[in-house]
This record gives sequence, C-alpha cells and structure tokens, in this order.
Amino acid sequence: MRRPDPVVRRALREAVPIFLPAIPFALVLGVAITESAIPTPIGWSTNFVIFGGAAQLATVTLAATATWLTLVTTAAVINLRHVMYSAALAPRFGPQPRWFRWLGPYVLIDQVFALVTQHDELDDDEWRRYFLTVGFFFLITWNITVTLGVIVGSGIPEGWRLTAAPAVMFTGMVVLGISNRPGVVAAVVGATVGFLSLELPHNAGILVGAVAGVGAGFLAETLIDRREPEAVVVR
Repeated sequence: MRRPDPVVRRALREAVPIFLPAIPFALVLGVAITESAIPTPIGWSTNFVIFGGAAQLATVTLAATATWLTLVTTAAVINLRHVMYSAALAPRFGPQPRWFRWLGPYVLIDQVFALVTQHDELDDDEWRRYFLTVGFFFLITWNITVTLGVIVGSGIPEGWRLTAAPAVMFTGMVVLGISNRPGVVAAVVGATVGFLSLELPHNAGILVGAVAGVGAGFLAETLIDRREPEAVVVR
C-alpha cells in the first residue's frame, strides 16, 4: 500500500488551523447571498468566479444599489493585494510547468500565500504539491462552508445577518494579517476604518476599509524596506 505523500500531509495539517477563523465569515457570506438582490445561484457561483471572501461579500451586498462598474471596481480594489502576492511568488512560479503557472494563481488567496511563503526549504516539485494541496483544500472547504451558510441562513437571527458581515470580514482580516508587520498594519487599519464606517450607506464601509487597509499595508512595506540595512559582505 502506497504511503501518503508527506508534503500533502504537512500541507493539510498546516491548512486546517488557519481555515478555522474563516468559518464564521464563510457562513455569514452564505447568509448574505440569500439576502442579496442577486439570485441565489448566481451569488453562490461567486465561490468559483471570484473565490475571494471580501470581494464576494462586496459583490453580493452592493448588488442592489451599485452599478456593474462599481461592483467590478470594488472587487478589484479589494483584491489589489494579490498583485503584491504575485510579485512575491514570481521566483517560485518561474521554474514551474506552464500548466501550474496558469492554474496556481486561481487558488492564491490570503491563507495560501501566508502558508506557502513559510516553506522556502521545499524544492520546486515539493513546493508545487504543497501549494496545490493547500489551495484546493481552501477552495473545497470554502465552498462547503458558504453553501452551509446558504442552507441554514433562515435559522440565523436577523441581527446577526448582513449587518454583521463587514465586522466578521475585518475581524478575519486581523487574524489573517498577523504573519508580518505590513500585514498587521493593513489588517488593523482596515478593521478600524471598516468598523468606523459600518454606518455608511450601501455598505460602503467594505470599500472604505479595504482601500484604507491596502494603502496602509503598502506604506508600511515601503517604510520597512527603506529601514532595512544593506547586507554587509565579509571578504
């Protein structure tokens, strides 16, 4: 009998704990889908079309009051951090086969980035298996949890529903942003601004908080890079 791949076992063992904080957010997103102006099947399809919790939430909650251009712009701004993710992972993607360079980015979300960047010791083949295991674990479990939120949405108290979604989202951002200093800054600023903006009409606090968090994280990253001392070469 073939023994399980140790890289796959390691990926699953490390992915499970980091998925737990996303469960409340996924459930609330499922409820938001049932309350959205978008038909429920179309809202649910954002799990595959967008596969990004904050962008999905913005899409389904703003559907009744925003134009399609506003929806696209909001989702793009919220996902702007993926540009930085892509740049950071470019050296690892470069040696990979073409099929992976096309498929891999589809499952590149915050949790996946946080995990794969901790394993520079893996060779290219091991890193690819680790990345795909973690990525598709989150894709599958996210869809299951959001679907559960859609199914049991009617049993969740009214006060916990759509109005609680931004708070849950930004709480999750804080939990997921503690892996590095720019992440901490982005998460805390995004959470703070998001909470302060909850009373804005049309759930605009989602966009305001996302823009503030991305901007703060970028500024923090720039300042940290400037302060890092140059390497000293000993001859």
